[in-house]
Amino acid sequence: MDDTPLSLLIAALVLLILLSAFFSGSETGLMTLNRYRLRHLANRGHPGAMRAQRLLERQDRLIGLILLGNNFVNILASILMTLITLRIYNDAGFVFAAGMLLTIVILLFAEVTPKTLAALHPERIAFPAAYVYTPLLKLMYPFVWVVNLIANSLLKLLGVSPEDPTSQALTTEELRSVVIEAGAMIPKRHQSMLLNLMDLEKVTVEDIMVPRSEITGIDIDADWETTTRLLATSQYTRLPLYRENINNAIGFLHMRNVLPLLHQDKLDREELLRIARSPYFIPENTSLNRQLLNFQREHRRLGFVVDEYGEIQGLVTLEDILEEVVGEFTSDPTAHIEDIVPQQDGSWIVDGSITIRALNSTLGMSLPTDGPKTLNGLIIEVMEIIPEKSTSLLLDNHPVDIVQIRDNMIKTVRIHPALQARTGKPDS
Repeated sequence: MDDTPLSLLIAALVLLILLSAFFSGSETGLMTLNRYRLRHLANRGHPGAMRAQRLLERQDRLIGLILLGNNFVNILASILMTLITLRIYNDAGFVFAAGMLLTIVILLFAEVTPKTLAALHPERIAFPAAYVYTPLLKLMYPFVWVVNLIANSLLKLLGVSPEDPTSQALTTEELRSVVIEAGAMIPKRHQSMLLNLMDLEKVTVEDIMVPRSEITGIDIDADWETTTRLLATSQYTRLPLYRENINNAIGFLHMRNVLPLLHQDKLDREELLRIARSPYFIPENTSLNRQLLNFQREHRRLGFVVDEYGEIQGLVTLEDILEEVVGEFTSDPTAHIEDIVPQQDGSWIVDGSITIRALNSTLGMSLPTDGPKTLNGLIIEVMEIIPEKSTSLLLDNHPVDIVQIRDNMIKTVRIHPALQARTGKPDS
């Protein structure tokens, strides 16, 4: 080395520092790649992404290769710095100072700067580096294998197996955070639909069903003139058919089968029974996600919701589930909701049988949905009695007045706009 020109030694030192920067930056770039974007680009045939994905399948080997290269060039740079110092000053006393200087240079130019750049733009660093690491890994495989053998043995003593694939699956809550953080990349409308779709597993058919008391159907034993009038004026495409009460359900009538017979004066009770489709029953705790699949599998669009005793509690339709995803099929949620009637003073007259979820969605309230499913049930649970008319209470910071009581049920309430500030007292 005594015959080697000083300029060549300095050039070699600069080259080693650049190599150290490459190893440091590429390590950060490869490890901070967005795995989902990487998979997307690889599936679309991006060469750099495909190579990077193959390298990351065994991170232990990649890390072993990078650290081998980085440590090798750093040690070699330290040796060269010592030789250069001795060549210039011919005094061992300057070696320590030169070592400190080299440490600062490597820290700034081969560690902090390239790693920061790679963290900010991982794909720009990682994809080109993958072209270098792919053949280098094959060339250095024996050394990498020995290093990994020792390192993996130590990991196994700690109960860690590096060969197990790292789980990259997102939980529902993590996926929710991704959708929310997407910001302008996903339109607000689509963002809302995606979030609603993820909530289908949390919501049951009981939460969105039409209560039993509000089911409109046809009693097969009712006066025939009344029955034909109901069929002719019905606003629904499907109607339940029952005998005496809804618990004796016979099936469902599709109006496209009923109306032609009615117009041809060929409709009678026997014909109604013939064209009725058998009833479909749904356990009340079935999640909306499961029921959506069940509707698809059974080729059904509506069904009766039953409790653990087999009693019919309500009716749920495919449209009800879809509205949980896309929202009401109208630009104004209150336009076609008869249960909520806006008043001139800013309050709302609300039917007591409305579901908590519908009320929250329409008025932007945050009432609990893990207890009673209707407003009537929630008020009774909060007050622990059946209240009298004109009783007032506070729900989610909204003053609520009881307007009408009938048959031991709260039929109508008036909900006022939320108070500007909470009083600090619990809801009563």
